[in-house]
Amino acid sequence: MNALNLTAKYEDYMTGLRRWFHENPELSGKEYETIRKIDAELTAMGIEHTIVENGGILGWIHGKNPNGKTVLLRADCDALPVLEKENLNGTRACWSKNEGVMHACGHDTHAAMLMGATKALVSKKDELAGTVRVIFQPAEENVTGARMLVKQGVLDGVSMIFGQHIAGMMPVGEMS
Repeated sequence: MNALNLTAKYEDYMTGLRRWFHENPELSGKEYETIRKIDAELTAMGIEHTIVENGGILGWIHGKNPNGKTVLLRADCDALPVLEKENLNGTRACWSKNEGVMHACGHDTHAAMLMGATKALVSKKDELAGTVRVIFQPAEENVTGARMLVKQGVLDGVSMIFGQHIAGMMPVGEMS
């Protein structure tokens, strides 16, 4: 499975979601519309999922072997209390509609990338040897979301966990 080729099919999907998340940022612990949007997307994909108590959303992609390993993919989805200038220099495709709140750290992109990865993995679930969990973590910016999710058991039975971050200086398609 070539991940870059597979996810390229979902580039427009991820771009649209990233713009939606960017236009609708929410502060830590208040990611209500963000979670509703993710819930709707996972439902449309037919993904088993649950909204986690006190925020966040956890989904499961079950592969062909229910006794296989479980891998967790994580993205954060909260924003910062930062004022974004509308269409700075005419270069932006979108900007925050919530005055004084913006995705200044790329969490809009993180959530959109995980949605794209989820969509790609669902298309290949019969080739997966175990289960992939996806977690959209709230409250990363105030450092409470991860601790709360761990206490609720989202890591129970997980063999490996992967998160990601973006870096504007990296060429597209490269990892560091």
